[in-house]
Amino acid sequence: MKTTMDIDDELLIAAKAAAARRRTTLKAMVEHALRREIQTVGRKGMNESKACFEVGANGLPRLKQRGNEKVTSEMVYKLMDEEGI
Repeated sequence: MKTTMDIDDELLIAAKAAAARRRTTLKAMVEHALRREIQTVGRKGMNESKACFEVGANGLPRLKQRGNEKVTSEMVYKLMDEEGI
């Protein structure tokens, strides 16, 4: 189905650049983001102890803190390198 949306210019440019880096299409990225958002809403009824994320006050998902280990920039960069991002 085709639809028309007004998207902030800077956001659209960044999304197109991200799609190019990932060698995918803007359409695929938007579909993936929408599916992920819909799954997040659908998981609210999930057993809270098994969920790895929670929904913050602004309605966006965020990862739950597990234990005392802190996530560092180095850890994030290492994962990004491994994923080729």
